[in-house]
Amino acid sequence: MTVCPRSENPEDVHELRQALSEERQRNMRMAQELERLQARVQEAERYRFLFEAMEEGFCIIQFIPGADGQWNDYLHLMANPAYCRHAGLSDVVGRTLREVIPDEAEIWLERFGEVERTGDPIYFEHDLYATDRCLGLAAIRVEPAEHHQVAVIFRDVTARKRAETALHKLNTQLERRIEQAVAERKIFADLIDASVACVQVVDRHMRWLAVNAATRVEFQRIFAFEPEIGAPLMAEFSAATSDCQRSLALWRKALSGETFIEIDAFGEGAARRHYEMRFAPLHDNDGQPVGAYLFAYDITERVQEQQRLAQAEQALRQAQKMEAVGQLTGGVAHDFNNLLGGILGALELADQRVQQQRHDALPLLLGNAKDAALRAASLVHRLLAFSRQQILQPKPTAVAALVEGMRELIARTVGPHIDLSCQNDDELWTVRIDPPQLESALLNLCINARDAISGNGAVRIACSNVELDEQDAAILDLGAGQYVRISVDDNGRGMEKPVLARAMDPFFTTKPLGQGTGLGLSMIFGFVRQSGGQLKIASIPGQGTSISMFLPRHHGAAQCLRGKTTGCVVAPQTQGSARNVAVVEDELAMRKVMGEVLEEMGHEVRMFKDGPEAVAGLQASKAPDLLVTDVGLPGGLNGRQVAGLLRQRYPGLKVLFVTGYDETAALGDGGLETGMSVLTKPFSLQQLAEQVDCLLQE
Repeated sequence: MTVCPRSENPEDVHELRQALSEERQRNMRMAQELERLQARVQEAERYRFLFEAMEEGFCIIQFIPGADGQWNDYLHLMANPAYCRHAGLSDVVGRTLREVIPDEAEIWLERFGEVERTGDPIYFEHDLYATDRCLGLAAIRVEPAEHHQVAVIFRDVTARKRAETALHKLNTQLERRIEQAVAERKIFADLIDASVACVQVVDRHMRWLAVNAATRVEFQRIFAFEPEIGAPLMAEFSAATSDCQRSLALWRKALSGETFIEIDAFGEGAARRHYEMRFAPLHDNDGQPVGAYLFAYDITERVQEQQRLAQAEQALRQAQKMEAVGQLTGGVAHDFNNLLGGILGALELADQRVQQQRHDALPLLLGNAKDAALRAASLVHRLLAFSRQQILQPKPTAVAALVEGMRELIARTVGPHIDLSCQNDDELWTVRIDPPQLESALLNLCINARDAISGNGAVRIACSNVELDEQDAAILDLGAGQYVRISVDDNGRGMEKPVLARAMDPFFTTKPLGQGTGLGLSMIFGFVRQSGGQLKIASIPGQGTSISMFLPRHHGAAQCLRGKTTGCVVAPQTQGSARNVAVVEDELAMRKVMGEVLEEMGHEVRMFKDGPEAVAGLQASKAPDLLVTDVGLPGGLNGRQVAGLLRQRYPGLKVLFVTGYDETAALGDGGLETGMSVLTKPFSLQQLAEQVDCLLQE
């Protein structure tokens, strides 16, 4: 180091001092800058430490546009270890999204792309399907926006989510236990069960104790008011509408201690709704009655669906029936041509014998014509039974007594070479059935069984009580419940599957030509189905056949069985004074015949050709004691309508309907009222006389 000689020049000294001062200031600034740099390095180290050690995952991504200018991918610029740990991924820095998780790329591009475009931060939770983890993520855009960068911070919330799931499961279990505990108390169990229904609770004085929101809404719609707790039903339902009066009657029934279910409709017009109402009495802990409660379920859609289904089923049945009609036509035409030929031939011969004065030959010819006409009538009734249009006159019937009464007739019919046996359950249930039709069906089944046996054999009639559950009833196309099963079993040749499949088809028979019409089983099937039951056939070739009729149980006492003649069997002449009888029949021949029979019985008869003429003609005359009317009439009024009008004018008027086709539809679904009866064409003069006497003597 060279030491300059001391200068005495003051200016030089000043310059040196000034340079030294500046150097010191520069050194101080450098020292301060160094301190700041050291502080920033320390701060950066702290941030780096936090970045590396923080529990939350963190990364910065930069979006990469595709050929169309849209964001097609993004690059991981930086990521901390927590990112890799929580996401279950490693070495993501410098790699694109599609390289890391290609299967979920579109999901992340959509979410983070929205942040990059709008600058709006987001928070969401997302399940990573590839790693079975759940992440809670927050994302913000890194400014300036031209960098197209987004910062993402997230943490693994899998444990929390699993804890929440476990907690939810625990809560569910606790709620279930609570519900089970509450179920020990009947009122709470019933109210919980009805939580989706309209719920009402009333006390013994018919004041509301509780109603739910659904009840308030329905009351406002139906009755134009909302029930209030403590308000009396009698005051609120003071309006004399049908809905109000029916509601009060149902509550009185429930408060009397009865538990029941009622299905009814309330409301007017388009607002009318159907409800299933479950009423039950309410008791305190000591079992004392304190009121009643109701669960009302809106079943309108179910009722409408059932109606639509019934209409569809009816349409299907009609289509099937029309298909069967095509098959019936040929057989009916053949049989009727034979019968009509016999009738016409017998009548022509009778006419010739009259001209020849050979009167002794007339009884035989007329008898042949009558027999052929009766056979034609029988064929018509069989067809009506098959088509389910035959009028049945059901009554409570003791099946065991009916079978026992038929036993001798059946035994004589099947012949001595057949061993006939009957077996009935003790206390066999009652059925509601048309006894003559059941007798005819039973006789036909036994005749079929006899014809299936070659030589000696056995026929067994068995009657038993059966209870069908839902599964067994569905197989038979019946509703679950109690039925009486009447089976006819034989040990004949049985039926092969193709024959069994067509056994109930009309005019199908395996008997030789001229020995069977093929209507027997189809007639029985129609009768049983019309009576609410079902017919089942089981057969094994070479072993025999079993045919069972399932008839629904009737809860009521059976009526005593009468003789074979339908209606009251009395003398053809009415005992006592003559009566006034009105006859309405559009067929001239039938009108004359009925008029002559009634006049011969001693009655005063007025005859009309249609409904309007009868209604007008009887208006100014003496009231008739009996109306005899055809069901199908011209002129705009059918027989049922004529009877209704005249019964309004003459209350208690006795009515005898005569009809020959489509009787059920003409008479309506309501059945016959008191003082009414029905006689199907063709009928004998004796049957007409007996029916008239029966009605007039009631």
